[in-house]
Amino acid sequence: MSKLRVNSFSVSIDGYGAGPGQSLQNPIGVGGMALHEWAFGTRTFRQMHGTEGGNTGVDEDFAAASFANVGAWILGRNMFGPVRGPWPDDSWQGWWGTTPPYHVPVFVLTHHPRESVEMDGGTTFHFVGEGIDAALKRARDAAAGKDVRLGGGVETIRQCLRAGLVDEMHLAIAPVVLGSGESLLAGIDLPRLRVHAACRHGSGDACCLDETGCAAGLMAAARAGPSERLPPPPRLRPECRTAARTGRRRCAHARRSRGRRLRGRGR
Repeated sequence: MSKLRVNSFSVSIDGYGAGPGQSLQNPIGVGGMALHEWAFGTRTFRQMHGTEGGNTGVDEDFAAASFANVGAWILGRNMFGPVRGPWPDDSWQGWWGTTPPYHVPVFVLTHHPRESVEMDGGTTFHFVGEGIDAALKRARDAAAGKDVRLGGGVETIRQCLRAGLVDEMHLAIAPVVLGSGESLLAGIDLPRLRVHAACRHGSGDACCLDETGCAAGLMAAARAGPSERLPPPPRLRPECRTAARTGRRRCAHARRSRGRRLRGRGR
């Protein structure tokens, strides 16, 4: 069966996936845009928005992988736009102009019915009022064996985590402190839901537990099914253990994310 994936979802150091005061002027809340600065310069992001160039490297690897094998998306109502309550008309068609970056069917959770909206480039927004289970079923049918990507926002991801629906989650921990907003994991007992860290990568003096590398503070987590045994924690290689213990020597597998190393020097 296809996976329900959360990919490249950015959160602040203090755990917020959106800032306070979301509005038309601040779609991710006040200060929320800074969460995604790691992605803005990647080749994938630039291609999504019709521009050339862009960085390669670790950030690009994760950005590109987040779109691989995705056959449908699920979005919450707030992720789709700032309109609240009944739809006044069909004029709002998302934040992304006439050619959204999805290029596959997108299922939007809402309490208010609305006809589907077909956009340029292969994206069609379908509005689902029967809840997340119905949206997931429709999305999996539309994905035809590919994975379904859960794009957010925060409350939609929280709802899916609490229901045990998320198969894979990848978070980008941005070097930003928001102080308030929408907390992604507050009050969610992840161990009870059998969520465990599958791999941790970092920059600076952090150790990589596999060969892939990542941007600053990226974490991937996967949910084990009810009949599966949780695997033991990944074992650090000897050189990684030295780096992790002393903090003085970077292991050969640690990677730096350019320009975003956190320094605790009174800043």
